[in-house]
Amino acid sequence: MEKETRLNKYLSESGICSRREADRLIEKNLVCVDGKPAVPGQRVTAKNKITVNGKSIGPVQEKVFLLFNKPKGIVCTAEKREPNNLMDYLNYPVRITYAGRLDKDSEGLMLLTNDGDLIDKMMRARNRHEKEYRVTVDHPITDEFLKDMAGGVPILDTVTRPCEVTKVSKNTFRIVLTQGLNRQIRRMCEYFHYNVVQLKRVRIMNLHLGNLPEGQTRPLTNREKEELYHQLEQE
Repeated sequence: MEKETRLNKYLSESGICSRREADRLIEKNLVCVDGKPAVPGQRVTAKNKITVNGKSIGPVQEKVFLLFNKPKGIVCTAEKREPNNLMDYLNYPVRITYAGRLDKDSEGLMLLTNDGDLIDKMMRARNRHEKEYRVTVDHPITDEFLKDMAGGVPILDTVTRPCEVTKVSKNTFRIVLTQGLNRQIRRMCEYFHYNVVQLKRVRIMNLHLGNLPEGQTRPLTNREKEELYHQLEQE
């Protein structure tokens, strides 16, 4: 007898989306099972033909967890019309996506996975997950700049959360954020008339960029996965 799985879990484990997003897709009649619109709570097996927006979804795959050192110039999208899109650059044999994008001009650490629920948990703003960046700007950093950046900056009709900011060298600082507003660091710097020359993410929660070469990936270690899930389970 074929093992049955709830449809939202099946879609999550196939790397399509999180369970919550799967439920939304089902409610919008965008998911079909054997040619018929799916219903909330439906259970499926590997023998069922499942489509999302008309695209066939394969069977549940083994979980993939990769760290990637994104080069500058690569765009975090699967849109084929973008010549420098991330998915074509990676050309990975299994459908994966990212937990937290980096803009085209930024570089550094990304987590790539086909675990939709993990991505969903990591992206919830209320969980205040730490992300650390090394930032180089176009003129010398002052103590006043560090203090003002750390205290909260008015951008995008809000004020950024207080954060940790430390000087590394004359023009470089490290910053630890617990939110992810659009181009947040660049906008924060621009508010104080600094322009970002280089922006590199070096840590996501317990995951560190370390000496991973630019443009390369590596699988998470068992210890990294265990600690990551442990932190997420505490929320």
